[in-house]
Amino acid sequence: MMRRLSPAKVNLHLRVLRKRPDGYHDLATLMQKISLYDELEFFPSDRGISLRCPSVPLPENEDNIVFRAAKAIFSRAGFRPGVTITLHKNIPLAAGLGGGSSNAAITLLALNELFQFNFSSEELRELGATLGADVPFFLFPGPAWAFGIGDRLEAARAVPSFWFVLVNPGFEVSTKVIYQNLNLGLTNETIHYSIPRFLTGEDVAAGLHNDLERVTLKMHPSLGEIKELLLLNGAAGSLMSGSGPTVFGLFDSEDKAEKAKSVLKKSSSWSVFLCHSVD
Repeated sequence: MMRRLSPAKVNLHLRVLRKRPDGYHDLATLMQKISLYDELEFFPSDRGISLRCPSVPLPENEDNIVFRAAKAIFSRAGFRPGVTITLHKNIPLAAGLGGGSSNAAITLLALNELFQFNFSSEELRELGATLGADVPFFLFPGPAWAFGIGDRLEAARAVPSFWFVLVNPGFEVSTKVIYQNLNLGLTNETIHYSIPRFLTGEDVAAGLHNDLERVTLKMHPSLGEIKELLLLNGAAGSLMSGSGPTVFGLFDSEDKAEKAKSVLKKSSSWSVFLCHSVD
């Protein structure tokens, strides 16, 4: 049996550069893994792939990206037996935190090790890209800039570490719907995008930006209230992650973050998490 933690992520900066002819969008986004984890357990089996998701209303078949990740790596390896996977969810669903993509990435890593397939990191990232745009990031060490549909990665080693307070309002947001409501034209011109330099905590706080925020906040104005509360309670900056609805505040110390978490937990029915940057 093998047990693995599966981290969430936040987007510290997200620009949507254009809508592509294939319907996807070209992005430039800085992603950071954080210490909010799902847990996956893997048991070798001779009865094919079996997935259990106790306590959460998730599919336990090919409609689940974890199942598809197991199937994909077994297919690539020409492997016939199977595995029983149990997924314990802590990361909120459809929350802009990349939980499903992380689960798929950790499944690829774990099964590669458990069954000694010996696929390289690059081969795993290529396989991950066939499952979802964010999957390769969770197979990449440290924070990273992601370009294209999110599949082209560049290390962002200089990004400082932070404490985060995450606030999830308890409803789900459809990424597809958010992008459909983002009014962007098509362009055939070369996109010139200059990556901001994030060398200090002040750089990151000043550079927090998410083009999807204006769409999601228009649909759910309560998210603006969460951002204000985080700033009022000591956050150096606040931003919605991904397509939302989770909002995070940046803090330079655990102490300040803990105090803000206590206030927000007491004053609302929202889910509030205290996390830090992880590699």
